[in-house]
Amino acid sequence: MTEYGRGPGSEPWHPEDPLYGDGGWGGLQAAGGPSPYGGQGQYHPQQPQQAQYEDWSTGQQQAYGQQQYGGPAGQQQYDGGQGQQHNGGPAGQQQYNSGPEQQYNGGWDTGQHGHVPYAADPADPYGNQPGGYGAESPDYYGTPDAYPPPEPPSRRRTPEPEPERDWDPGPDQGEHAFFSGADDDEDDDEPPGRRGDRRGGRGGKKPKKRRSGCACLVVTLVFAGGLGGVGYFGYQFYQDRFGTSPDYAGEGTGLATVDIPKGAGGYVIGQKLKDAGVVKSVDAFVSAQAQHPKGNTLQEGVYVLKKQMSAKSAVALMLSPKSRDNLIIPEGKRNSWVYKQIDTRLGVDKGTTEGVAKKEWKSLGLPDWANTNKDIKDPLEGFLYPSSYPVAKGQKPADVLKKMVAQANQKYDELGLKAKAAELKLKDPLQVLTVASLVQAEGKYKHDFDKVATVVYNRLKPGNTETYGLLDFDSTVNYAKAESTLETGTVDDLRKFNDPYNTYKIKGLPPGPIGNPGDEALKSALNPAKGNWYYFVSINADETLFAETNKEHERNRQKYLEEQKKNSG
Repeated sequence: MTEYGRGPGSEPWHPEDPLYGDGGWGGLQAAGGPSPYGGQGQYHPQQPQQAQYEDWSTGQQQAYGQQQYGGPAGQQQYDGGQGQQHNGGPAGQQQYNSGPEQQYNGGWDTGQHGHVPYAADPADPYGNQPGGYGAESPDYYGTPDAYPPPEPPSRRRTPEPEPERDWDPGPDQGEHAFFSGADDDEDDDEPPGRRGDRRGGRGGKKPKKRRSGCACLVVTLVFAGGLGGVGYFGYQFYQDRFGTSPDYAGEGTGLATVDIPKGAGGYVIGQKLKDAGVVKSVDAFVSAQAQHPKGNTLQEGVYVLKKQMSAKSAVALMLSPKSRDNLIIPEGKRNSWVYKQIDTRLGVDKGTTEGVAKKEWKSLGLPDWANTNKDIKDPLEGFLYPSSYPVAKGQKPADVLKKMVAQANQKYDELGLKAKAAELKLKDPLQVLTVASLVQAEGKYKHDFDKVATVVYNRLKPGNTETYGLLDFDSTVNYAKAESTLETGTVDDLRKFNDPYNTYKIKGLPPGPIGNPGDEALKSALNPAKGNWYYFVSINADETLFAETNKEHERNRQKYLEEQKKNSG
């Protein structure tokens, strides 16, 4: 071996070599990268090498990188300066390129020497892999996911310990950075080939969208609204079940008139009272009504109460007769009496309501079968149905009359006056109503109404030989005269009285009703008893005598006179 020769070992032969005895700081270098020994490739004698042969016709040769080793039987080739090349000869023979600029790779004159690789590191997974062709050699340290290349010992640094963190690990330690503005798409599942683009911001990829703070604000508002709604409804639920409803204290002051409609329940009544300023809340009234033993007996009508009353006091006063201001129309009362009562309740001049009835009767809601006779004195007669009506100051007479007519229409429809008229051989429902008014006026007691109705229908028969079609009722004469007396005069005098309502002179029914019949009289007129009675007289409250002939009727009259003497004596 010459001075420039090289032994078979894996270490540089000269002890002054900078890497003499070095373990190679890992012994590896990134393939295709710069060599720490002058930029020349490494020789791996333990790996089999593919022989490269020169094309003698062109003088061109394919080579490995910058240096080739090969040829038959370990023949060596060294690249010289100026691109000179000497091919190997026989086995084991060395050839050296000569010329003016001849170099000996690995010689001491130039400070450079050939690369003799160290022995393969058993821990290195890439140490025994064959090299590639030129720039196509695999670079095991050049990929973005690879560990960084090893450094010389002189450059190695002790790794710094990671700083301690408090309880919040932060976005880079596994916690999702919801408020950091980072895009949710940036996750660890991104393909490795794209990591370099993300880290360096290169590769032409569009910038990631950042989460706007508006999204956080919207989420916050949604949660806040939800919590607020739950809290509100929870409070209302608590107030409805367990809370105390707002209420006034004491008996109240001033006056307030409240009209309670028919069929109104506790909440409707409470709302009416609240609107009028009587109670402070509907719930307070409903609670007080439920606690009162007679709270569910409240009826429709006009109530005169005080303002700012406690709910308990309001319920108590409404149950007292003192608060009721309803006008009660008794059965059988004429319209003239009703008009006067309305004037008094409304505080208007006498005759005001009667004048409204005469002028505005067409607009008060009468049915089409009303006022069918030109001789009717009052079109509203019989249509102011006996009942209880709310009448108080501040109301108009026309409004009060409308309520009464509406009540009558409802009742007459329920009873079916139209359907019964033809069955009873009457001209129209108005005649049925007229018969009911006569039964109400002539019958002294309700248990006699069915027989009284039979007397009316029997006297109306054309072949009647007892009265010859005349009703002969004092009540009709009194209506015609606007009186209410038993001393109507003698029969001869009554037959001389000329009036359409005088049934002593005019056969058949009067032109219209003579009063406002009640429910019992109406039912009796629609369902008369079966009998041949033409006369009747009431001796006392318990007994009314009916007769089929006038002779029998005269005997009954004598009994009546005797009874009157007993009572007067």
